Amino acid sequence: MKLAIVGCCLVAVAVIALLVGAMPWSEVATIADRVWPILAFVVAVTVVAELAARAGVFDVVAGLLARLARGRTMVLWLFVVLLAVLATAFLSLDTTAVLLTPVVVAVARANGLPPLPFAFATVWLANTASLVLPVSNLTNLLASERLTDAGTAGFVSIMAAPAAVAILVTVVILWLRYRTRLRGTFDPAPLPRIADRPLFTVAAVVVGVMMPLLVSGVEPWIPASGAAVVLLVVFVWRSPRTIRVTLVPWSLLVFASGLFLVAGVAESSGLLDVVAGWLGSGDDLFSLWGVAGAGAIGANLVNNLPAYLALEPAASGAPERLAALLVGVNAGPLITPWASLATLLWYQRLSADGIEVPWRRFILWGALATPFVVLLAVVPLAR
Repeated sequence: MKLAIVGCCLVAVAVIALLVGAMPWSEVATIADRVWPILAFVVAVTVVAELAARAGVFDVVAGLLARLARGRTMVLWLFVVLLAVLATAFLSLDTTAVLLTPVVVAVARANGLPPLPFAFATVWLANTASLVLPVSNLTNLLASERLTDAGTAGFVSIMAAPAAVAILVTVVILWLRYRTRLRGTFDPAPLPRIADRPLFTVAAVVVGVMMPLLVSGVEPWIPASGAAVVLLVVFVWRSPRTIRVTLVPWSLLVFASGLFLVAGVAESSGLLDVVAGWLGSGDDLFSLWGVAGAGAIGANLVNNLPAYLALEPAASGAPERLAALLVGVNAGPLITPWASLATLLWYQRLSADGIEVPWRRFILWGALATPFVVLLAVVPLAR
């Protein structure tokens, strides 16, 4: 609700700017043309992920991983790491934070294991693994057309190495932090019961088909929307009470729309020219570190989406600079709770499960990890 209020305030600011002539009305059409496919994807993939979770897809996958680990705690944790990377890459970081976090916490508890090492893996990797594909993060979808004209393949060719480094460094730091709590073995719990097997089967198939289509070169909103429609129809048939308007992330839509409009106002009025002057135009390693550092600082001070929108004009001079900005705003939000929406959603889910998050330790470890993750992930981009 608070997110929606902030979004409404941002929209109001943009409307006032339009009325006083600070931004031309034609700019609104330009912004709408750029962002409607992005917002359509966000809505569709959120609906798909939510319905798949209600059908038990994530629960069953996590339970199978616990069985595959054969009672070895470290192996189960590594499986959770892999699951978090895949969920983030294909279904977005918010899906990992909102839907995967309670699943891995439940699996840890069911097998008598401490939940925090598994929960922290999901929230950190929700951010750092969001560099993998255009659909992994809203910022990627915004940047992809300016980053490359070769679609998903072009995006991956530029971002694969930084993403791999960011993920690897994240996993190493998490392992160093929790290595003593990940030792030993456990007795695997029984697999979770599937309440409606036909519903589960359809949901699993739909998600399995949608994921490769998201990287097939087709605009991501198309397969995501198709998958959402199929699942909605099946749920209307099998579980109609599940279908509610709350499936749509209204707060996020209002917030994102307001940010896009306010960013357009700032760019039209020349307010972002100062930022461009600060960041220069080089693509050497130190210049790229500067761009990524500005993105990470901006994300942790405000939020990753406004940080990206504010810095995008200054980073658009070369693909490497825009890629460095993505590293900063995607992999950098590990310090403050509000740095990314995924972290706030993750915290809400843990609180609902009765797990207290020690924010002091969260901030301290984030401040320790962020420089290593961001600076090392930028190195492959330097010429």
